[in-house]
Amino acid sequence: MAGKLTYEQAGVDTRRAAALVGDIGAHVRRTQQGRQLWGAFGLFAACYDLSAYREPVIVTGCDGVGTKLELLLERDLLETAGKDLVAMSVNDILTTGGDPLLFLDYIGIAALNEEKITRLIAGMADYLVACNCILAGGETAEMPGIVPADVIELSGFCIGCAEKTDLIDPATVAVGDILVGYASDSIHANGWSLVRRVLREFPGEVSAAELAAWLQPTRLYHDVTGDLKQSGVKPKAMAHITGGGLPENLERLFRGMGADLEIPRWQLPGIDKLLSHVEAQDRCHTFNMGIGWVAIVAESQVDAALKAGPGGHVIGRMVPAEGVRVRVGGA
Repeated sequence: MAGKLTYEQAGVDTRRAAALVGDIGAHVRRTQQGRQLWGAFGLFAACYDLSAYREPVIVTGCDGVGTKLELLLERDLLETAGKDLVAMSVNDILTTGGDPLLFLDYIGIAALNEEKITRLIAGMADYLVACNCILAGGETAEMPGIVPADVIELSGFCIGCAEKTDLIDPATVAVGDILVGYASDSIHANGWSLVRRVLREFPGEVSAAELAAWLQPTRLYHDVTGDLKQSGVKPKAMAHITGGGLPENLERLFRGMGADLEIPRWQLPGIDKLLSHVEAQDRCHTFNMGIGWVAIVAESQVDAALKAGPGGHVIGRMVPAEGVRVRVGGA
């Protein structure tokens, strides 16, 4: 009669997983320099004390890295994947006027790999430290037979908070308001299904250095929102430019009006090679086109808004005609 089986023989090692929690402790602790959890890390759930807020409103967001993850894994850019995971959720929290407080991650992997997981967590922690957000917990799931050996599944979840009076209210957007756009650092973490197809169909056209520039992590826009708050500017609306590009991410903010935009030519190395293979009408609906964040402000606040974080440009004005129309400068 065969011996009885163990969980480890089925491909899951719970003891190694438990030890990993201690191994990543240094990264967890460095995200708690500015804020601290109420209670200990490693319990079943994390707690945070909101008593510093007078009228707290909870804001939440979740996202992943999309198909960009395939190229990041192929090139062993695990820290970048961790940064992308944080930025995609934290930026969404920032659009509300809220503070990102807590971040949780889900990592699905075929078999526990401490080195890879620790590097992912290190990338997350780098960005979480930058925006004063706590790594409050997460889940590492060993999924033998479900997750392929060369694949890692990633999801991120962010919990933020805002004073009720500080919440951004897009209903206040009016004709004549100005749209200020802030530069992206790269293609960021959307549109990569199309990028990957172009790379497959036109091999060798994009240089290694150009692809490395495209794969830079998504920019965190906490510097923009922090500078806006410090200067006393309360935008009427803010948008994180992800899937759908400028038109779709902006059009969800207002009804019964629109915007005419003129954006600077995208200065990302090699980007014209990619865009030359994409239908002209589809470019602005797929990629951020060099603008990763937009704040809509009253005309009287434009000068202050342009000084909030690097890369600010006036890109347009709200008009009565519905829809968002995008023109590239010089095109």
